[in-house]
Amino acid sequence: MAKVGIVMGSDSDLKVMSKAADMLEELGIEYELTIISAHREPDELIEWTRGAEERDVKVIIAGAGMAAALPGMDAVFSIMQMPPGVPVATVAIDGAKNAAILAAKILAAGDDAILEKIKKYTADMKAQVVAKDAKLKQVGYKQYLAEK
Repeated sequence: MAKVGIVMGSDSDLKVMSKAADMLEELGIEYELTIISAHREPDELIEWTRGAEERDVKVIIAGAGMAAALPGMDAVFSIMQMPPGVPVATVAIDGAKNAAILAAKILAAGDDAILEKIKKYTADMKAQVVAKDAKLKQVGYKQYLAEK
């Protein structure tokens, strides 16, 4: 089965990045969780990505730190400063779940089983929105908000 690498620059990212692990578990996709700082250990990160083929790691999800003043901005700045040869796709601040879904969609390009899981996940989300819209139309916005 395919594997996804969840790479964090620090253990302080674990609370945020655990959402990626949870989503991958929900989709039945194996993952590897590791702490490697691209800025403090760039050679280690490059070696880890080179060794990905041996570990069957196909996609890397980069960290999502939480600075005190602007949560997540440290990660944004970190990603914007990645050295040449270390490409990173970005998602929303605190968007580890979205990163996992993006990884799954990339993997789905070559794996029909994952593609079906992503299609089901998307259909389930659509059904939830349709149900919420129907309820809103039925009870009106005041009662809808009161029930939340």
